[in-house]
Amino acid sequence: MVRGIRGAITVESNTSEAICEASRRLLTTIVERNRIELEHIISVFFSSTKDLDAQTPAYGVRQMGWTAIPLFCTQEMEVPGSLPGCVRVLVHVNMEKSQDEIRHVYLDGAVVLRPDIAEGG
Repeated sequence: MVRGIRGAITVESNTSEAICEASRRLLTTIVERNRIELEHIISVFFSSTKDLDAQTPAYGVRQMGWTAIPLFCTQEMEVPGSLPGCVRVLVHVNMEKSQDEIRHVYLDGAVVLRPDIAEGG
């Protein structure tokens, strides 16, 4: 069964290092909380806000060795009043868990996006 896991994290500054560190932390947390084996990940879709243009989130994740997993980045749609400095992710995974068992991950300032399901840091 294919499942989607959502997540988001805010980034401290528009630097390559900050974007990469936040992206790695977000994906690592998603994998740990959902007990995912990397070979079961189908693809990862990232979006980042317009103010984060120093690096792509995928670059940081590739540094973790995720070289065989398709990673895709795009810019988040600009909506007035939306959360700045944010990387969002949708991970597609082959897994047997039900939708109710999936643990979506919202870290740092991104907790405000989905306080109903966020577990925080």
